[in-house]
Amino acid sequence: MKVKRIVANVGTGDPARAQAFYQDVLGLELLMDQGWIRTYGSEQSMRLQLSFASEGGAGTAVPALSIEVDDVDEACARMGAAGFMAEYGPVDEPWGVRRFYVRDPFGQLVNILAHQSAAPGGAEKR
Repeated sequence: MKVKRIVANVGTGDPARAQAFYQDVLGLELLMDQGWIRTYGSEQSMRLQLSFASEGGAGTAVPALSIEVDDVDEACARMGAAGFMAEYGPVDEPWGVRRFYVRDPFGQLVNILAHQSAAPGGAEKR
């Protein structure tokens, strides 16, 4: 057996509210819309990961989702312009990421991050 896909599900009475955050700001595609469920993502290949954590790092709360982007500062500016204010950061963390936390329209804490090109000593972080 091989896992083909993992989907995070967020319960809400109004799935359409996801559009402003996940599609309009982050640029994800609306892959499925059944009215009662909307799935956003990308038809491009994305890496699949599940994390289990006792904290979010640097003493922060564990975020519900982590979304890797290519430009954290642009993502933060776009979130702010759309009315989603950062609760933490943007900050460069000692483990090699730049990130900020923001709440989506459903109150879920989301970690928006980018890996820095190289960690101290030249080793790439992942």
